[in-house]
Amino acid sequence: MPLMMSENQARVNRRRGQAADGVTFWHTLYLGTTRYNMAPGTPDPEPGTLFPMAFLVEQDPGSVAHAHYHQADQFQVVVHGRATLGTHAVAPVTVHFAGAYTAYGPIRAGEEGVHYFTLRNGFDPGARFMELAEHRAALRTVPGRRHREAVAGPAEPRDALAVESLLPEQADGLGAWRYRLAPGGTLVGPAPAAGAGQYWLVLSGGLLRDNAAYGPLSCGFAYPDDTPFTGEAGPQGLDVLAMQFPRR
Repeated sequence: MPLMMSENQARVNRRRGQAADGVTFWHTLYLGTTRYNMAPGTPDPEPGTLFPMAFLVEQDPGSVAHAHYHQADQFQVVVHGRATLGTHAVAPVTVHFAGAYTAYGPIRAGEEGVHYFTLRNGFDPGARFMELAEHRAALRTVPGRRHREAVAGPAEPRDALAVESLLPEQADGLGAWRYRLAPGGTLVGPAPAAGAGQYWLVLSGGLLRDNAAYGPLSCGFAYPDDTPFTGEAGPQGLDVLAMQFPRR
């Protein structure tokens, strides 16, 4: 069964954070757990285990998150502000995918900061920074490693009602789509079995699902063995992103 979390529900998890490279931000946990809220002594899930992790990062104005990599595949979605991510200028709405053990960045926040969701389907204990020799050396020892990165956007708001392919679906299931529905419109997503889990992120309007209403910045995760994700657009319509992880 899909997991769902509204922005109102997640807000109680908002807390101040600082990464190992010194960058400061606000961190709001939506799904799963991260090293910022794990109880001391809690064992990490086994590598390769399907383990949704979703959180919102509000990176401080003018701050720089140094180039790094993670052990899990991840999507990032810019929902506020502006920044550069490596060589890419990012702003709402930008979708960025980085495969496991793919170095990316730095993320240089603009004068109003930059807010982005980080969405993973596997546990990650924290960033490994490319400025550290031991992290670079560890990256070279990963068997079968390949650099995999994809970026879509920034995409300005549109009034047209449509389903748009942001990252065209690849043979292993990686893909991202944007759905814009009129009030009362019906949403039916792609079959989750095609990939290794899907995230759904409400950009604007509202999503009605299972007798609950989910407004902007609500987030959900569908497991590969779930039926296609469904819902109905609320009175203001619905603009929602779907992001599907590649199979491994």
